[in-house]
Amino acid sequence: MRIFLVRHGDAVPEEDAGSDRDRWLSPRGREAARVLARLLRSVPVEVDAIICSPLPRAVQTAELLAQGLDYLRDIRSLRCLEPSAHPRVAGDAVLGAGDSVIVVGHAPSIISLGAHLLGRPTFPTFHTAQCYAIEDGRPTFTARADLDQVQPYFVE
Repeated sequence: MRIFLVRHGDAVPEEDAGSDRDRWLSPRGREAARVLARLLRSVPVEVDAIICSPLPRAVQTAELLAQGLDYLRDIRSLRCLEPSAHPRVAGDAVLGAGDSVIVVGHAPSIISLGAHLLGRPTFPTFHTAQCYAIEDGRPTFTARADLDQVQPYFVE
């Protein structure tokens, strides 16, 4: 199984959106999601499912990743991927989504999900528009839009 955990791109401030739940991607966040899609395409990453939190910034990030990866299937939004989600519930949803899955979520829940999937007490912090790949139960690489690069993941 291949799981690509992604933190959404940069979003507009809460005061612009009216609430944290309603925040959408900023222009910088939209561009970063496009850069991340290009990086993942270069690996290459092919997926049979994309799932995301239902919050606008996660949905928009998922849509931009899908577009950049020529993913033509439906994107499913799941409440168990919201910022306060429990990692066990989210983990069950991810493991049942397909053999190769992009998961777009939020900090801190995406960090907790990564730790849960690897059976570790902690997981590295995510930057916005960053992906950590977990393949066959081990982390393999990270891609960061802000650095415009893919790097092997080194276990501490």
